[in-house]
Formats: sequence, C-alpha cells, structure tokens
Amino acid sequence: MSVENILGEVLKRAQSDIKRREINNSEIYERLDYVCRCISNRACIRLLMACVLAKLDNPSVDPRKPYTEIGTSNSFSGRIYDEAYLTHFINVNGLPCNSTTAFLTPAFRSADQTLTKDIKLIGRPREVYVSTVQLLDDVYKKRVTPMALLVDAIRILIKLRDEKRQRMGAQLAALKSGQGSLPLSSEEIVTLIEQHLACKKSSRLPVLIVAAAYQVAGSYIGEQVKRLQAHNAADLQTGAVGDIEIYLTNEDNISTAYEMKMHQVTINDVDLAVQKIADCKGERISNYIFITTERIDQNVLEYTKKFYEETGGTEITILDCIGFLRHFLHFFHRIRIDFLEKYQELVLQETDSAVGQPLKEALLALRLAAESGE
Repeated sequence: MSVENILGEVLKRAQSDIKRREINNSEIYERLDYVCRCISNRACIRLLMACVLAKLDNPSVDPRKPYTEIGTSNSFSGRIYDEAYLTHFINVNGLPCNSTTAFLTPAFRSADQTLTKDIKLIGRPREVYVSTVQLLDDVYKKRVTPMALLVDAIRILIKLRDEKRQRMGAQLAALKSGQGSLPLSSEEIVTLIEQHLACKKSSRLPVLIVAAAYQVAGSYIGEQVKRLQAHNAADLQTGAVGDIEIYLTNEDNISTAYEMKMHQVTINDVDLAVQKIADCKGERISNYIFITTERIDQNVLEYTKKFYEETGGTEITILDCIGFLRHFLHFFHRIRIDFLEKYQELVLQETDSAVGQPLKEALLALRLAAESGE
C-alpha cells in the first residue's frame, strides 16, 4: 500500500466515528492527547506522525530513528515522510499543526541519534518532548500499534480543528450581529491593537499592522505592499530588504522598506540596514523605516540621520509602532474601520506558527468587548 493510501485509510477510520478510541491503554491515550493539544508546541505532533507513518509504510524501521545519519538498516528519513506526505495531508485537511516540517525546529534539526527516553531534547514545554519520545518507545515496544496511534492522533486533531472553527465562527457571528452601532473611534482602535500587541507571542503583529495600513490606503497614496514573506523567513534567504516592502503602483522599485523590531533598535541594526541598502544595486529606496514596540533611543535616532547622503538619498528613521498606527488612523480617519477589518483578516489568515490560535481568538474577543462597550 502506498503512503498516500495509508494516510487515506487512516483519515477514513478517524472520520468514521469521531468519538471512538483505537488506543485501549488510557495512559498512552492521555499522553497522545496531551501532545496533540499542546498549543505552544506543534512540532512534536508532526514528528510523531512522521515516525509512525514511516513505521506503517515499512514495518522493519525503528520509529525512534528518524535520521539516516544514524546509519543503521532500520533508520530512515523522518523529514522525507514529513515534507513529502504530511505537509499536503495536513494542509488539505486543515489540521492544527505547524505549516512546515518538524525537522527544522531546533530540538529536531541536528539530532542524529536514536530518540530514546534517555535523550535530553532542548525545548519548551519539556513535558511535550518527554511524552513524544515515550510514545515512540510505546510503538517500538509494541505497547500500541502504529495504526492505532496515528488514527487516534488524526482523530484528536480533527476534533481540535472543529472546536477551533466553532469558537471562531461564534465570535465572528457575535461581531457581525453587533454591526450597526456607532463605529469604533480611532483611539478605541489604537487601544484595542495596543492590548493585542501586549499578548504573548505577538512578534508578527507589527508586520500585519503596517501591511493592513498600506493595503487599505494604497489606492489613495499610489503605493502597494509586496507579498509578505513567511514569519520565519530570514531576509538573507528571501533576498528581502525588510519585513515589508512598499512599491509605487505600476513600478518595480522599492519605495519604502519597513523592518520590525520587538526590541530597542540599536546602532548595529542600523548598520545592517545600511548594508542591505548598499546591496540593492540599481534600486533607490527612498525610506528605510524601523518600527519598534520599545522605547526609541535618541542617540540611535540621531545616528540614522548621517546616512542620508552616504546612501545617496535613502532616509533611515525609527518609528514607534503605536505612534505610527495612531497617526495613520487619524490621518485616514474615514477608512479606520476598513483598516481594522483588514488587520483582522490578515491576523486570521496567518498560519498558527506565525500567529497562534490564542492570539487570533484574543483579537476577536478584544474587538467584541470594545464594540459592546465592555
């Protein structure tokens, strides 16, 4: 049976009775349920699924050895199973997993040894790694069959997916039912987004704030946003000048580049930006703007001014994220709700690895509270 057919059979069994359990051992099932539901770490369930899928495809492999570097006859490439088969399967079925392979995460990227219970994987929360390795050992020692574990894993993920959709649907319906009341003011929107930025793991949000601003105001100012890069894509890999690149409408040259910092902008950050500008041969960038969520160091701000002539006309500056937002909303007051709708759309469209599900639901809850006057 091909790997695709195996996954098809697993999905069929998982969907046939969503309340059923394949695993009879309660301890093993609870361990699996914990790994599947660990919102703060979605890499472990992908690794577990890849290893168990490999075992189903080739019963002779050791599910604890997903690295060909181990060099034994029963080792295998877990990354191949993950990328070649699971990525499509996860995306098509909307399963709440990382959008990229588990084997690029720090804990699993450079491992070249058997994943036994003695190995110490570095990551948080620690318990999810312990449970993942224990589950691999359960399969290896035949305390649970690989088919039962994979079917129940998919079944739990389907439940999570449906629970998430129901919660989001209820929140969106509540927001829609409240439409018709007085629209939020610019300052109320600023407060709402300031609260959203204060949530944990919000490093992607400044990018979405600026992108939403340009997407709703682009037709007014004759500028447009280039397609956003993935949250974890480095500039060196993508060739991007900044986190957001703005183009004049119908032109190919970058007009303004934005770089987001969740820390205080340093002189070293500015020097790196100057190097990026210098590497853009043939392109004249008018503005290179740092957006920070921290205090602006006036010495660094003064330092940026010296590069206008040195770069041949590129102005480098630092703006406070909330200050940028406040000015934008008051300047384009008539489209402030369009901005909020676009920001919400971008947040909800992001992968869970970039904007976690709790952060998405937090935005809807904050907006619902603001619009209801609570």
